[in-house]
Amino acid sequence: MAVNWSHKFGKGLSPKEFMEGMQRNKEAFQFGYESFAWQSDEDREFFESLNFRDDLRVLILAADWCGDVVRSVPVVFRALEVAGIETEVLILEDNQEVMDEYLTMGGRSVPIVIVTDTGGHVLGHWGPRPKKVQEIMIRFKQENPDREAPDYEEKMAVVRKQIGDKYEEGAGVNASVVEELRALISGF
Repeated sequence: MAVNWSHKFGKGLSPKEFMEGMQRNKEAFQFGYESFAWQSDEDREFFESLNFRDDLRVLILAADWCGDVVRSVPVVFRALEVAGIETEVLILEDNQEVMDEYLTMGGRSVPIVIVTDTGGHVLGHWGPRPKKVQEIMIRFKQENPDREAPDYEEKMAVVRKQIGDKYEEGAGVNASVVEELRALISGF
């Protein structure tokens, strides 16, 4: 049976409400939002062209404490603003049933960007990280399956640093998130 989230429409926060209500990481999130820059005119033009479509809605599952949300969601907000796609943020802690549909390697990781039609039928989703960043976490989890191991947290700290560095490679988070979001939406 296909997933339908129409009952979540109108229950989330607008991007502005999410940003204003942040209790953690607000300055870093705001910096990412304000410093967003298109890396290519082609990407900007693609998202601008979506203004002629009225058949898409986006729900973003997020939490303000999450570093991946702080890095990626400002970019998602900017791209979707240009696209004119109605967007709502669902807070992770209040939407566990949504989160459980989008587990990453069996765990709850955000953000998850869910693209639906206007009837709430899921067309696709993106997240929790750009592919090049997620590869680091996949490798770490494969090599360190025991979360109770004495050196697990120490190794996780190293991985978090590697992830942060990977987010900034090349054109940084803007380019990778925009590219992957564009590829997803292009399929609809």
